[in-house]
Amino acid sequence: MNQEPGRMLGDSGIRVSIIGVLAMLAIFLLAETISTAQALATPTKAPADTVTVSGTGEAALPPDIAYVTFTVQNQAANVATAQDATTKQANAAIAYVKQQGVADKDVSTLSYNITPQYKSAACPVGAYCPVSNEISGYQVSESIRVTVRDLSKVSPLLSGLGQQNVQNISGPEFGLANPNEGPDAARAKAIENAKTEAQTLAAQLDVRLGRIVSFSENTTPYRTFSAVGMGVSASAVAPQPELPAGQNTYTANVSITYAIR
Repeated sequence: MNQEPGRMLGDSGIRVSIIGVLAMLAIFLLAETISTAQALATPTKAPADTVTVSGTGEAALPPDIAYVTFTVQNQAANVATAQDATTKQANAAIAYVKQQGVADKDVSTLSYNITPQYKSAACPVGAYCPVSNEISGYQVSESIRVTVRDLSKVSPLLSGLGQQNVQNISGPEFGLANPNEGPDAARAKAIENAKTEAQTLAAQLDVRLGRIVSFSENTTPYRTFSAVGMGVSASAVAPQPELPAGQNTYTANVSITYAIR
């Protein structure tokens, strides 16, 4: 049976349309391939011209805080007795510290240890003696850290703790209540120094500074002591130590890279 002429023309038109769409898609894909190949073949754009400068800053700040650590320890044949003695002694020392105006938040326990003590064997010189496993008693120790925010109280506090018969006292360790204050001040001076250097260099090179491309820094705190004392008077009970507070010095080194145009 012969097909109708109109239907044949319709089918032919559909085929032509499909072929046209496929041809357009092939052309598009070819164009994309060529564009990608050209992009890969094109060398990466060279980075903008830059100039790098460095700066150093130093800030010397007097400390406004001090840390004092003390330890009480006692030994007894049994744990309970050693604990009782250490607790009473530590509590008395803590009470004294708070009487000096130190806030509760500034008194903290660093450690509390119970350590067995072993009998030591009497051995001739040069002879090998095994370690004894026999326990002779127990040592109980408690370490307390005190933060002193009024530096005029450091010296009398140390003297008074001696009267509390604590076994070990260490400090004072002077510092800043805001640990970022010193590094921030040193960094600001270092950046200002680097900016001045950059402006000078730009004028000499006859270029203009653009945006900052990169920045790096190295800040180091270190202690130096001055001859400034705390000026505390002697106590009738025990001499109070003269404690120079000194100063905390911070140095900062920065490196700044600018784009130039």
